[in-house]
Amino acid sequence: MGLYVNLRVKALIFDIDGTLGDTMPAHWKAWSETGRKYGFDYPKELFYQNAGMPSRAIVALINRDCGLRLDPEQVTAAKDAAYLRHIREVQPLEPVVALVHKFHGQLPMGLGTGECRKIALQNIGALGLQKYFAALVSCDDVAQPKPDPETFLRCADRLGVAPEYCQVFEDGELGLEAARRAGMIATDVRPFLIPSGAEGPEAHSQKLRVS
Repeated sequence: MGLYVNLRVKALIFDIDGTLGDTMPAHWKAWSETGRKYGFDYPKELFYQNAGMPSRAIVALINRDCGLRLDPEQVTAAKDAAYLRHIREVQPLEPVVALVHKFHGQLPMGLGTGECRKIALQNIGALGLQKYFAALVSCDDVAQPKPDPETFLRCADRLGVAPEYCQVFEDGELGLEAARRAGMIATDVRPFLIPSGAEGPEAHSQKLRVS
């Protein structure tokens, strides 16, 4: 059985990274390059566990666990610049994108992402999906990112649909928790996808290290 839309929903909300687009390999390359520049090692397992977490929050974790005093804004800017150098590698995740095409014009659709607005718009542009979404809520728009429900609640509000009538499509544990806490139908897309960067992270250390 493939991905489906619940019959009672009145709006669809999608994460972007790892849900609509196979962005994770490009993000991993960007974090690896940034780590080499600033002297830290960000293990791949933690990278996937933190899917949906804003980059500034990730830098705060790196500072805490590595005993560093990196400037979150500076490191985030460097990571974003590195990511944009790889954005042409991003490919659509067809099972999810197919839902977007199928329900365009039938149900209002929005985006709820832990990414900053600039990168989110670049991703949607790279995927050719600019015209399909009536709302975008990024980490720039909320006080508390995922797993707090604020991202999805704001998106539902902008779509004009009550949370209980929204279905969220997500690939990250933080996002799935946020959707459930928002009182929405939370759909994990991972069983339906085989992204190119999905090799097992268990082979990597779970601890952040200064390199």
